[in-house]
Amino acid sequence: MSLKFTLNGALHRLDVDPSMPLLWVLRDELNLTGTKFGCGIGQCGACTVHLNGTAVRSCLLPAASIANAEVTTIEGLADIGMAAVQDAWIAEEVPQCGYCQVGQIMTAAALLKANPNPTEQDIEKGMGNLCRCGTYNRIRKAIHLSAASLPAPESEPVPESPSEEPTP
Repeated sequence: MSLKFTLNGALHRLDVDPSMPLLWVLRDELNLTGTKFGCGIGQCGACTVHLNGTAVRSCLLPAASIANAEVTTIEGLADIGMAAVQDAWIAEEVPQCGYCQVGQIMTAAALLKANPNPTEQDIEKGMGNLCRCGTYNRIRKAIHLSAASLPAPESEPVPESPSEEPTP
């Protein structure tokens, strides 16, 4: 299958098996090894990337489903204005073994894009990635730090109301 999609802002065309998981397209075909293989069944979240801005598990996503879509990996996260998430991870010393952290960061970035000021409950509900080292408290702290560091979302311009003409 000839596949056309946007990856980290650049258009790509590949000939791949349409059933190949996106994870292997990224790692084996494009040499982007930031996205990790964890469990292979979509439970752990180590393989999380963004598909059209939404966090998805790339180990479960067939290549055919990304045709004409926009994919962002950890390598392109800063390019979409989310470097503050990576900076907060460092500031809060989140990683221990580090294996799950790419997926954690990608999920947190999607959460913050959808909800720039999440509560503890929003974080609990929105994350869902597994961390074998148990750094969940530092992950939550880093998400709050990221939220405080990210620029305020752009608001829609308010249309001007038509000026009323004086009635003659």
